Amino acid sequence: SPKNRYYHFLNLEPEEVGLRGVSGVYVIWHAGLRPEWIYIDRSDDLAKAFREIRANREIIEFDRHGSLFVTWAQIRPEFQAGVVKYLNQVIPPIIGPLIDEDAGEDGDEDVAPITVFPPGVSSGGA
Repeated sequence: SPKNRYYHFLNLEPEEVGLRGVSGVYVIWHAGLRPEWIYIDRSDDLAKAFREIRANREIIEFDRHGSLFVTWAQIRPEFQAGVVKYLNQVIPPIIGPLIDEDAGEDGDEDVAPITVFPPGVSSGGA
């Protein structure tokens, strides 16, 4: 966020931060006593994806364990599947991929993982 903090998922107004029609990869987690990664995915419209997730009781239920947080990165569409695959491997979320009927079968299982820094990890460079 502009305050250099992660957004509280349920307080985020996606359109107000300019996410309508923005493509990218996102990660949702909760920060309770035992923080856990909840969900990782990609979308051609992050605002739409976030609105749909708010209607998903399985994900929203985790807010009672500690506030849900979200972060995202604008990544070129041709690299998104590889980034999502990598993140699912290194920070496995509790909830696996949801079925996206609009996406169709794009062969994500055959995509090579693309290494990125997970949320909260930096390159450590000077």
